[in-house]
Amino acid sequence: MKYVTEYRDAELVKGVIEEIRRTVTRPWTLMEICGGQTHAIVRHGIDQLLPPQIELVHGPGCPVCVTPLELIDKALSIASKPDVIFCSYGDMLRVPGSNRDLFSIKAQGGDVRVVYSPLDAVALAEKNPDKQVVFFAIGFETTAPPNVMSVLQAQRLGLKNYSVLVSHVRVPPAMSAILSSPHNRVQGFLLAGHVNAVMGYHEYPPLLEKFKIPMVVTGFEPLDLVQGILKTVQLLEEGKVEIANAYQRAVTFEGLKPAQAAIHKVFMECDRKWRGIGMIPMSGWCLRPEFDEFNAEKRFDVESLQAEESPLCIAGQILQGLKKPHHCSAFGKQCTPENPLGATMVSSEGACAAYYRYGRNPQVLLAEK
Repeated sequence: MKYVTEYRDAELVKGVIEEIRRTVTRPWTLMEICGGQTHAIVRHGIDQLLPPQIELVHGPGCPVCVTPLELIDKALSIASKPDVIFCSYGDMLRVPGSNRDLFSIKAQGGDVRVVYSPLDAVALAEKNPDKQVVFFAIGFETTAPPNVMSVLQAQRLGLKNYSVLVSHVRVPPAMSAILSSPHNRVQGFLLAGHVNAVMGYHEYPPLLEKFKIPMVVTGFEPLDLVQGILKTVQLLEEGKVEIANAYQRAVTFEGLKPAQAAIHKVFMECDRKWRGIGMIPMSGWCLRPEFDEFNAEKRFDVESLQAEESPLCIAGQILQGLKKPHHCSAFGKQCTPENPLGATMVSSEGACAAYYRYGRNPQVLLAEK
């Protein structure tokens, strides 16, 4: 299959890794910002094939993982109401709230449904005028266009029984927060190719100017990833502070302007709390006031709900690249995919889930630095 099989060619991947070995002369710590990249790296053992000078740490690019606990509790409160059809992507059903999850609500008789597109939720609202249909609109810039299109479609259809519970977050402010931390270890970034496919990478030069570290737009297949790593190492070794695009088949500097226009029509920037990390100023999107009729928080009066994280869970440190999943005392013990303490263990893009699924033995890994 064109643009897939050639990017999974083991010999090509080995060749790029050898080039990395020839290039690197000192230790470097790189962060992949995307949870999908994290899973691909761990699944294919790329981090174990790299020379020991290269350490990959895992960033907060898992939308399920960073959805704040109080948003989960708000979802649970709304989904438990008898007149509500609550729609979500499947990953969210096992994410723990303060006391339960959406699966528990469904098991107790709540009408919780897995959908594959927010437009499926709009269709449900059309078919069920006697029910309130709520879509859990989470994600980074990648999923924002279909979520805003669902609001615009509901508005066009005059639906009064459709609303969205919004928990959208943005990559550049999160990178700024990580790099501003006194404990930051990141020296180069692998940028998330699908985010940049929508938004381009014209937002990143100010970060480049402020923090003076190279950034490389990177894809998701094994060859994409090692090429992104190679380019980042080359820039670091040469002392160059640049943004490079190693995913040109999908990403341009400007991105998709029509998608960006739709986003800015419905959403505006806002402060957003990130699960395990805390508040990051202007790091999210929320509905503009003119779309308040589609705001589920306002419709169901759950804006004031607050919650506290489990003290055992170190997901926040993992999401900032400060620790890895096997450094958590609860990993594989109190915290498993069946009984997760945090979203990083249950999400299909979570770092803890990747380490657990692909058999990274904690007894061995704890010996790593």
